[in-house]
Amino acid sequence: MAKRINPDLCAQCGACITECPNEAISESDISTVIDPNLCTECAGIAGGPQCVAVCPTDAIEDDPDHPA
Repeated sequence: MAKRINPDLCAQCGACITECPNEAISESDISTVIDPNLCTECAGIAGGPQCVAVCPTDAIEDDPDHPA
């Protein structure tokens, strides 16, 4: 399952953008977004999804519209 960013919680700090090894995260006019086609939930990387680990507002959640 890919991740998504809850725009109501996102502070648009950009921490997740620089941390994503797949370059799946970018800024839009309204919020920061995750491309579900590029998100692998950091499979094979110790500690799991790096974006979740660095998000100060816990805005990153599972995206039920894009299961694994």
